[in-house]
Amino acid sequence: MHVCYSFIERELRKSKLRWRIHLWIKKPRTIRKNYPASAESRRICHDGGASNFLGVIFRLLIRLGTRQSPLARWQADFVASQLRSLGAQVTLVPIVTAGDVSTAPLGEGGGVGLFTKEIQRALLDGRCDLAVHSLKDLPTEPVDGLTLAAVPLREDVGDCLISRTGARLAELPRRAKIGTGSQRRAAQIRALRSDVEVLDIRGNLDTRLKKLDDGLYDAILLAAAGLRRLGLDHRVTQRFSSDEMLPAVGQAALGLETRIDDCAVIEVVEKISHLATHQAVLAERAMLRALRGGCLAPVAALATIATGACVSSASAGRQASEATELPNSDCCLTIRARVLAVDGSSRVETVVAGRIDRAVDIGLQAANLLEIGGANRWIEAARRS
Repeated sequence: MHVCYSFIERELRKSKLRWRIHLWIKKPRTIRKNYPASAESRRICHDGGASNFLGVIFRLLIRLGTRQSPLARWQADFVASQLRSLGAQVTLVPIVTAGDVSTAPLGEGGGVGLFTKEIQRALLDGRCDLAVHSLKDLPTEPVDGLTLAAVPLREDVGDCLISRTGARLAELPRRAKIGTGSQRRAAQIRALRSDVEVLDIRGNLDTRLKKLDDGLYDAILLAAAGLRRLGLDHRVTQRFSSDEMLPAVGQAALGLETRIDDCAVIEVVEKISHLATHQAVLAERAMLRALRGGCLAPVAALATIATGACVSSASAGRQASEATELPNSDCCLTIRARVLAVDGSSRVETVVAGRIDRAVDIGLQAANLLEIGGANRWIEAARRS
């Protein structure tokens, strides 16, 4: 047995990875039954010729950094359960971000990366090994040493209105107070109802609902995904179509970020990634990065995947260009993108489609068409507002 422990100790010293060791003494047949090789890596050593074996399982220990809001914890617990089902050991590491302590409007409290920078610092300095972000909050500028390793299946991408009285948007009175922390939602609501008063609102989902219930607002705007994940979708008064309110880049998707050289963690988290969702958000984020819009500008986009013959097309300002069929393509990615004036009075919109393996190029083409349509002046105006 001493030989086995010496071997384990030597192997662990050689490895820079985090592993949790499980030791037991069982019959060989029992070991094979309870710990199949396909589920976990296993090393078994003889116990000095005895009839029993000393079995050793090396399980990767992943420290998952998370904010402490109910929604962030739900997301972290969801990802942790998926990884545990693959045999990994996961422990949660609570992290407080600037966005958790600031009460200023998003545009004044540091803006881009408000909810993500501290978690990214924790990844880089080794306090955690994996971060789960709401992808709409993750800046599009890459961080040296980090990579977006996986994107699980997307939730409902829509936006919702929740009103105190149960009135839909069209039924709210003039000068009704509608709360949102998003310039994108504010601009699109003003485009639908220019006679309402759009006010800033801060706080996590429960805090915003309480402010509504306390009468500070007549209605608030929230993402459907967060409400569904926390079992609060019964509060929804109205769900907007994408024509009425196009979602934010990456909305309803989770982004799993790791250190770029942490191959063991990347290998595990890639197994819970959803290809179609990952390619869709790659297109959306490429578009947003090219526009230099940031996650707070009145920029909206939604990329979708369809199976079948793909048509490559591009349109700007609602005017479609000539389409060219791309044969022998099983999946087609289409991105619809929109940039609005802050007051909702004007917009430019484009639609671009192409093969799923050209996701980034499709996003860049969409950005180019939006710039041709004058999107930059509205993004700059939003920064100054």
